[in-house]
This record gives sequence, structure tokens and C-alpha cells, in this order.
Amino acid sequence: MLEAMTSENMTHEKTARLNHDELREGWAEIGRVARLAASVKMGAKTDLGRVRDNNEDKFDFFEPEDPAVLATKGCFYAVADGMGGHSAGQIACEMALKTVIETYYSDPSADVEAGLRRAVEQANGLIWDTSRTIPDRQGMGTTLTAAVIREDRLTLVQVGDSRAYLLRDGAIAQLTEDHSWVAEQVRLGTMTLAEAQISPFRNIITRSIGTAATVEADIFTQDLRVGDTLLLCSDGLCGHLEPGELQAVLQEHSPSAAALALIEAANECGGRDNITALVLSVRALTPPEAASAHPSASTLGGVGAPEAPGIGGPAKEEKAKEEKTSLWGRRK
Repeated sequence: MLEAMTSENMTHEKTARLNHDELREGWAEIGRVARLAASVKMGAKTDLGRVRDNNEDKFDFFEPEDPAVLATKGCFYAVADGMGGHSAGQIACEMALKTVIETYYSDPSADVEAGLRRAVEQANGLIWDTSRTIPDRQGMGTTLTAAVIREDRLTLVQVGDSRAYLLRDGAIAQLTEDHSWVAEQVRLGTMTLAEAQISPFRNIITRSIGTAATVEADIFTQDLRVGDTLLLCSDGLCGHLEPGELQAVLQEHSPSAAALALIEAANECGGRDNITALVLSVRALTPPEAASAHPSASTLGGVGAPEAPGIGGPAKEEKAKEEKTSLWGRRK
């Protein structure tokens, strides 16, 4: 059961702990068979930047191996950007990712959008209750940009001003809408994009997880194609780099190398904020039998994201150009 954390247990528990045996047992009788399996390569990195004293960004993912879970729920990837100061933002984003993953995969429904909405509501309630219970956590909250890949369908969840981009057929497009004051003014036509980028109010977000009793998430689904590249990132990245610059890096590098290069580029532009990039490349969409015969991509997977080496938090030992394969474990 998910409960509001006390100051004592919040100090020690900052990452999700899923009981994999219970998860597999609970899904044993679902019996849904996937039409297609998406073969995806992933690279991700989070970085302190050059100004902030602590990193309140986090990325996470869950790639189930069990065929029934994979067929019904798909694979989950997310970026969160916490707020609140005094480490409250870091705690908020970790609580959000933990709760969303745990709640989403505990729900046996095959309705991806409904399951994600319930998971976001659960995370929002938990963080909201915690912020009212612990004085040092008042005002804590987080953005969330998450993606679920199931078969050849991509479902996105958006709360806040982190972003999802799609690179397809040589063109990049922003899939999500920012929930920020300046973005709303641009959509209303009262402010230009150029004015929004230099506005002193550009950091004011209008939706976040945990800062109010309820929250409305944007959730939508679209087709996925072989050759697509998806980028999930915090505003510390897209606040420095234009879409064309993001596209150039994504086209030139493999996912792991692209995540590292994007972080480096944002730091070269000043690194005013924490920076997080999670890159997904769709390599194939095949029947499950064919995919299982070649488990080199993340059709098999795990929990937690190894960082590419570089400036920032602790890194797993991996070369920047290597691709991630199956790995269990959670990034601390």
C-alpha cells in the first residue's frame, strides 16, 4: 500500500521497490498476447548543470520481461523535474516516479491511458498529503513527462514543462504542450515565442504533480513506426537548445551517445538548470516470437537507468557509444 511518507522513512526510501515475484504471479492469468514487440534502444543521462547545487531531475523506466505484462502494459519511460528547494524537489520527483510505476503495473487493466491517469492521480495525492504533513516539504512538486510503448503504439503523459519530442522521417516535432504561464500566453496569441523565451515568468508552471489536491494530466496515444526516435527531457535541456539542434544530435548519434552529447551541449550553453535527456530509438516492430529470438534490444528489460559517463551523478561503467541491453537495478 502507498502511504504518505514521514520525515524518517523519507530519508531512507527514495526509490521504488517492486516485488517482481508478486508482479509475475498477479499477471499469470491475464493471458493477453502481444500483436507486435517493439525493439527499442535506450540511452539516458541526468546532470547537475553548471549553476545548481543539487540535482532535482530524475529519469526512470520499467521494461517487463513477462510476456503477459509486456503485452498488456508495455514498457514505461519517464523524466521528472522536481521543485520545492531544500531537497524537497528531488524527493517529489522520486516519489512521483516510484508511485506511477508501481500503481500502473499493479493495475491489470489493458487500458493504458486509464491506467496512467489513475497512476498520476495516486502520485499527486501522495505528494500533496506529504507536503501538508511535513513542514519542510510544503510546496514540493514535480513535472512528469512519461511514455509507454506497447506494440506499435506510443502513449504520452504530460504534466508541467518537461517535454517529449519525436524525430520521424528527418523532421522533429514537439509532441507535448508546456503547462507554463508563458506557453499559455503564446497559445493565446498575447506573447510571441521569442518574447516567451526571455520572459522573467518563463519558469512559472501552471500544472505540476503534488502542488494541489488534484491535477489534470494530458494523456494521448499515437502510432509508432520503425525508425522513430523519441526524446524525453527536462527544461534544462530544451531551454538551451532549439529543436533543430536537438534533431542534429539525435540524427548523428546512437541513443546513449546522443544523451551524453545533448547534456554537454546544454552545459556549453550555460547549464543554468539541471539537465536530463532520455532517448529511445525504435529499431523494429516484430511478432513476439521473432523478437524473442533476438533479445539484443530492450524488448527484454529492467528497472532503473544507467547513466552515460560524464559530469553529474554517479555513472555505471559503460562506454558512451554502447547501447543499453537488459539490466535490472535502479539508479540511485
